[in-house]
Amino acid sequence: MKRIWENKSWIVATLAIIITFFVLIVSLESNSVTVKVNQLNIRSGPDVTYSVRAKVKQGQRLQVISRKSNWIKVIYQHKTIGWVAAWLVQNSNVQNVTRLSEATIVLDPGHGGSDTGALSMTGQPEKRYTLEVAKRVERNLQARGARVVMTRSSDKTVPLAARPEIANSSSANLFVSFHFDSSDENNVASGYTCYFYHNGDSKQLAKSVNDQMKNLPLSSRGVEFGNFLVIRDNSVPAILIEGGYINTSKDFKQIQNPTYQKKLADDVVDGIANYFKTNN
Repeated sequence: MKRIWENKSWIVATLAIIITFFVLIVSLESNSVTVKVNQLNIRSGPDVTYSVRAKVKQGQRLQVISRKSNWIKVIYQHKTIGWVAAWLVQNSNVQNVTRLSEATIVLDPGHGGSDTGALSMTGQPEKRYTLEVAKRVERNLQARGARVVMTRSSDKTVPLAARPEIANSSSANLFVSFHFDSSDENNVASGYTCYFYHNGDSKQLAKSVNDQMKNLPLSSRGVEFGNFLVIRDNSVPAILIEGGYINTSKDFKQIQNPTYQKKLADDVVDGIANYFKTNN
């Protein structure tokens, strides 16, 4: 009887070890991720501003430790601990990881909902075109791998004070607000302007975007200081773009043209990309 009990105890112990081992394997598998993007950066902290500790090739597995602000803390090859951009890890559409693709960018289509913004000479609202351009920029940035947060994605009212707060709460790296200018009289002003409020990174971002926009069919009115709440009350580099005068005939002809909207969006994205290349 004693021997039978000992055998049963041995079987139970063995089963317990097997089950524990199985649970451990399942746990490790569920807490790991396979990298689908090429040359994923492992950074020393959860942001693009931290240094790179290692680069991970496509197909490699990473053990997940924790998550923070859309970044994942991982262990690589049982020795390197660092952070990777969660939205990039399994994005097989991105060919090359850049600082732009590791960035979180907030796009702010001006006005919306009950706030029409300025009106064209034919009564067309500014809010329509700010959203159209912002959506084009969103698609372009996402194609390059960036994480994009929109302050609005439809025709809805968003309070001014809430817009910079979205950047603060999203752990954003940049904030770009889109508008179209209006003068006191019709057909007396023309051109686009890039505004900043804070010196330093915001001013550099404005210059980088403005430089890229110089091939637009409208003239540049330059980089200017602007006391606008959405960029003034922002804790990240922030700019406001006036993409032309909506109540000037020649400008509005461009503003409502999809070709101009695409060129403007492409230039803004290229300007942002150049900013990341030159500002470490």
